[in-house]
Amino acid sequence: MGTPSLPVEPPAAAGPARRAPLAGPLRRAAGAARRAPLGAALALVVVATSVYVIAVPLAVVRYPPMTDLPFHAAQTAALRHYLDPAWHFREQFTIQPLAVPYMSMYALGALLMLFLPPLAAVKIAAAAMLALLPAGLAVLFLGLKRSPLLGVLGLIPVWCNLTHWGFLNHMGALGLFAMVVGLTLLLLDRPSRARQLALALALVALFFTHVFRFPFALAAVVGAAIVVFPATRRLRPIALPLAPSLVLLAVWLAVRTGTLHGAFAPALHWERLGEVPSLLFTSFTDPAEAAAARRAARLVLAALLVCAAGAAAQLAGITPSPPDAGARERTFARLAALVPVACAAVFLGLFLSMPLQIGLWWYVYPREIVAALFLAFGAFPDLPRSPWLRVPAVLALSAAAVSLGAVVRDNYRRFDHSTQDFEAIIARIPPAPRLLYLVFDHGGSTRSTTPFIHLPAWVQATRGGWLSFHFAVWDASPIAYRPRSEPGAVVPPPTPLRWEWTPEKFDVRRHGAFFDWFLVRRRAGADHLFVRDKSIVPVDHVGDWWLYRRSGGP
Repeated sequence: MGTPSLPVEPPAAAGPARRAPLAGPLRRAAGAARRAPLGAALALVVVATSVYVIAVPLAVVRYPPMTDLPFHAAQTAALRHYLDPAWHFREQFTIQPLAVPYMSMYALGALLMLFLPPLAAVKIAAAAMLALLPAGLAVLFLGLKRSPLLGVLGLIPVWCNLTHWGFLNHMGALGLFAMVVGLTLLLLDRPSRARQLALALALVALFFTHVFRFPFALAAVVGAAIVVFPATRRLRPIALPLAPSLVLLAVWLAVRTGTLHGAFAPALHWERLGEVPSLLFTSFTDPAEAAAARRAARLVLAALLVCAAGAAAQLAGITPSPPDAGARERTFARLAALVPVACAAVFLGLFLSMPLQIGLWWYVYPREIVAALFLAFGAFPDLPRSPWLRVPAVLALSAAAVSLGAVVRDNYRRFDHSTQDFEAIIARIPPAPRLLYLVFDHGGSTRSTTPFIHLPAWVQATRGGWLSFHFAVWDASPIAYRPRSEPGAVVPPPTPLRWEWTPEKFDVRRHGAFFDWFLVRRRAGADHLFVRDKSIVPVDHVGDWWLYRRSGGP
């Protein structure tokens, strides 16, 4: 029973009141599961599939072979340890969260770094960005009056080429974009303060995730309201949620960096349609990736046919329509269905018309085909009401995502072996080094694009210090270099454009004076790179990596 000397609170006093905030939602969820056990089981399938597809590949490897991820980690660490003098970040960097507002992943990772190691924190933040794809699509389908279980379609592009490049902010922003559209439709259908707040927060989150996608989201909110106006006769509900976003946009336009300015002359390139397969799933030399993509396409097509058959049966009266499908609801659903299709058409137009590079921005137009295909999933028919059709449709879509995720899991696990020499050699590097790194050889993985090019940035992410090359040099990140003339600034010397890709430009007398540690990936050896500076001596050689330091240094 309990210790007699302890006071016992009356059951009707504080006990139930304390439990109510948690017990209420749990009771409602349990009640919903009892009323619709099949729906609850399928929801568990979708959640389990999402965890497997997103989390398992990141869990089986120490350093995920995403090309840009090491610098995402380094910038996250700079935010986390900015005020820690032992890491020397404040001497180098300034933080510009409004001028270049790609902050959400870094802020989440920095928060996680308060109680997790850097590697674990960055992986969880990356997984959160990718999880926005199925979550955002589920909200979109809710707004379209279809089953949120179709959000499992959002797992299909999770491991496309953009993800393996490390464009995680872009991927997360696509999920948030779909979420914004879905919340807009929900709000216009049945306005409430909670839905207004949710839409406002989603727009702000999108602003701080990827500012390029943000103006399109504002246009989508207004466009969706206009499209469904014949059914809702409402425009006013979107005004309040848009207000904070419009203020943020105005501030950003006033303070954005010069790097984020860009212009191009649009021209249609219809031949790019033939590039689409190569722009989606060609991240590995492993032929299993192409086989998995074909298998996933067949499974998605099969699910599409099943859903189309269910829709046809409902139209023919063979299966009953939803109980709330009145004339107004049907009109709303038909009009709302146009919104994701229109968004997909806009992004397809950008894919066909934008250049490969705008200023320092590279790989521009290939990103838009992923956005177009992701929003095109919004045209997917609703899941059939018949369990004999609904179950195989959900299982087919889940199997498609698992097929792609399994290939990534296997190739990421193989990469773990390829970085054992890197892990061993960086253990010799002290905290806060002035590290110059050169990557000559990029072999040793199944990635079709080098995962080694920025790998040494993990040194800064885990122990601080300086790097010879950093994304901060472009002034296109929220973490930027301080002006070298600023009092107290200690900033590495400038390097030529594309320095990281052209290590043969290295001249120890011109580029090496600032640094006290030197890390080289080159199978044939690296001693000849430093012969003109006798103060630089070898420290270690493990696998393809060579480590040197300046004598008299730490």
